[in-house]
Amino acid sequence: MDPKEQLEVIKRGAAEVISEEDLLAKFARSAHTGRPLRVKLGLDPSAPDIHIGHTVVLHKMRQFQDMGHEGIIVIGDFTGRIGDPTGRREARKQLSGEEVRANAATYCEQVFKIIDSARTRVVFNSEWLGRLMFADIVELASKVTVARMLERDDFETRYREGRPIGIHEFFYPLMQAYDSIALEADVELGGTDQKFNNLMGRTLQREFGQESQCVVLMPILPGLDGVHKMSKSLGNYIGINEDPYEIYGKTMSIPDELIMPYINSTTTLALAEKVSIERDVASGALHPMKAKRKLAMQLVAQYHGEDAARMAEDEFSRVFSKGQLPDDMPEVRLAAGDLANGMISVVALMVRSGLVSSNSEARRLIEQGGVRLDDRRVADPTEEIAPSDGMVLRVGKRRFARVLVG
Repeated sequence: MDPKEQLEVIKRGAAEVISEEDLLAKFARSAHTGRPLRVKLGLDPSAPDIHIGHTVVLHKMRQFQDMGHEGIIVIGDFTGRIGDPTGRREARKQLSGEEVRANAATYCEQVFKIIDSARTRVVFNSEWLGRLMFADIVELASKVTVARMLERDDFETRYREGRPIGIHEFFYPLMQAYDSIALEADVELGGTDQKFNNLMGRTLQREFGQESQCVVLMPILPGLDGVHKMSKSLGNYIGINEDPYEIYGKTMSIPDELIMPYINSTTTLALAEKVSIERDVASGALHPMKAKRKLAMQLVAQYHGEDAARMAEDEFSRVFSKGQLPDDMPEVRLAAGDLANGMISVVALMVRSGLVSSNSEARRLIEQGGVRLDDRRVADPTEEIAPSDGMVLRVGKRRFARVLVG
């Protein structure tokens, strides 16, 4: 691709490019010199698993790599001990080095399902941040004022409300910026919530005599409800390690208005195909349900392969179009010791089946009308039942378990 074509690919689906002129110039210089751009993405491994909301920036990195540029994944084993204060009303719990390393190992395993390992360099920012002397820290801190730090919405809000702000939290954007200096990054990727941190890198690179990096900000992906940010705590997520049938079914549940944001931001489809789908949906030539099926197939294929995608589609059609039960259903076996006078609460049964992760989630789903025993809807979160052998527990639209007694 020529530099202008590269820029168009990168702009597609991005919320903001700072600045387009600078990035075009970097693409042109890369084409002239043959040196790939260094494209940085920082990951602070505060949790071990990722969902497709996390993959939005990874897919953008893959686009850079497919055009011949180098991806640099910065594992924040040093910054992760502080925790990114972005969007926080209070300081994050500081992680131990062991927790950070364990989460980082899981992250690395998952990100290479999306980005090209052959064009990726993985580094840990303790390599340079851990070697800084106190004098270096003072010099770095002297480049930024407290007033500039309080421009951040989260810091400004906490200051106004009298909530504590740790001095160590001010160092987070400085350390993330120093990552860009240490790597001489040409481009930094991030979500729109990372704009302050990413621009800090752009600012401090100039202070240290480097050419400023460009910043490509990606939109925050809405969850399955179409309202809130995708989040495991809200239960509105698609995990990349989830069962193929679960990924397919969850994708089919999204509102129609999310079809194109998901296709643009979470899939590896070619740009021309994305444009074609968007055009055909807008014109009515492609029904949104068919576009959604294409999206579901693509997401399953990306993480589990083409065969799994076809099987997930067949199973979805059989269960939802024909109203049948799944062929392969997990089982939950109840022994006499699991029952009190032959009874068990529905909440306890749901947790024991593994279809929910907690009692609170079970109660919430019952109150929302999403739980059935055979064909009967459960309405009372406190209900206790005498389970029968072969009874089918259904949670939501896609989670099933067969109860075995004895």
